[in-house]
Amino acid sequence: MTGKSRRGFASMDPNRQREIASKGGRAAHEKGTAHEWSSDEAREAGRKGGVTVSRDRAHMAAIGREGGESRSAAARQARVSRMGEREVPMMLSRDAAEHGRSMPMERPRTMPMRSDESSLR
Repeated sequence: MTGKSRRGFASMDPNRQREIASKGGRAAHEKGTAHEWSSDEAREAGRKGGVTVSRDRAHMAAIGREGGESRSAAARQARVSRMGEREVPMMLSRDAAEHGRSMPMERPRTMPMRSDESSLR
């Protein structure tokens, strides 16, 4: 057998595990044996954890890269949404302008000029 068998507490439904652990926590508090962290203790524990984690350079590089990717994705999304808010310029055809209507037109395609059109431009 290569993997670990899931027996006992590990094989239980996660909600059942949480329920049992919660009862244990409440019992410890009622008994007075539960540890309650002061803000100074919690601050010191967090500092120690941060120092330990930051020693792993590869881990720090990975989380920094992930943060950078997340930030650039958010910036890209913001640019896209801002572009969607801009007004779309309306182009008027001669016919629409003569009749007092504005209507969107297809953007004119650039086509090579013919030799007989060059004098018209």
